[in-house]
Amino acid sequence: MAFRDGPFENIKLPLAWAAAAVVVVGIITAIFMLAGGQRQAPTRMSYMRAGVETAAAPVGEALSAPVRWTGNAFDYIGGYFFAVSENRRLRAEIAELNDWRDEAIALKNINARYEKMLGVHTDPPIPMVTGRAVTDTRGPFARARLVNLGQGDGVRPGNPVLSEHGLVGRISGVSGPVSRMVLLTDVSSRIPVMVERTDARAVLAGDASRNPRLDYVRGVNMVQEGDRVITSGDGGGVPRGLPVGIVAKGVDGSWRVKLFSERVAIDYVRVLLFQDFNQLVDPSALNAAPLAALDSAPAPTPQQAAAIADATTRRAVANAAAAERARLAEANAVAREQAEAAARRQQEQAAAAAPAATPAPAGNTPG
Repeated sequence: MAFRDGPFENIKLPLAWAAAAVVVVGIITAIFMLAGGQRQAPTRMSYMRAGVETAAAPVGEALSAPVRWTGNAFDYIGGYFFAVSENRRLRAEIAELNDWRDEAIALKNINARYEKMLGVHTDPPIPMVTGRAVTDTRGPFARARLVNLGQGDGVRPGNPVLSEHGLVGRISGVSGPVSRMVLLTDVSSRIPVMVERTDARAVLAGDASRNPRLDYVRGVNMVQEGDRVITSGDGGGVPRGLPVGIVAKGVDGSWRVKLFSERVAIDYVRVLLFQDFNQLVDPSALNAAPLAALDSAPAPTPQQAAAIADATTRRAVANAAAAERARLAEANAVAREQAEAAARRQQEQAAAAAPAATPAPAGNTPG
């Protein structure tokens, strides 16, 4: 039986519309499959995923613009109605921050003087670029963002990302104009950190919650609630001293960190163009021969040659005198030992001859 003779003979479906619907559904499905990120073949999918992210970044930026404008409008209205209380709060904060500013300036001057006296070589400043976290991205990471910065801006995988409050995450992938940022709350995020009060080292491990865990804490009773956490710089992947958050006790009894970056929405971010500590020094200087300058040293002057010869002569005379004193001391010790041995022999001989010279007793004399 033909298709037109069956129960669907009255259905009239335009072929052009049907084909267009199939194509659209196929394209949408392909985009979701590419953006979903299959772990089985990362090498084949990386270029496709980068292309999808590059194409999705402008679209996400355009779609997020109304939401951002709406939020700015609500902030403007709220600031207008609460301007008086906000001004009072800001005046109190400014009065408090003025004291901290004066103390910070004084400590900075003292620290600079100490560094100059001790000859401390400080780390050079790390360049950074500013961009916008566009939208969430689907892929192998549960919590990630697209940033409108890429290879043209000098961004590389592993670069730390900061907001105006603290560390946000790290760059995990880079394409031409776009890069993917993995947040600290992602399950694959591991950052070496330290407790600023006690210098206790730990690992900040994300678990898809707003407050990552503190794992592998070194020491006993080294962490307290309210301690400030910063990056430790261990491993060389992240520079030391970046603010991270505040320690808090979790409902499961583990130590967790309330991130500074979670206080407000993550919109504008700064990417530190930092990969490892090798970029802070010259690798060729580390590999240079330690005695390479001896071959190119200038010839000594006559005065220097005379001083060198005099020092060499004095050293030889001192060595000869020390050797002579050692020889005399050894000869005296040998002579002393020989004299003591001769004295012992004489005493033994005298002790052996003493019984033969003793007279007989008086009771045995004949009458």
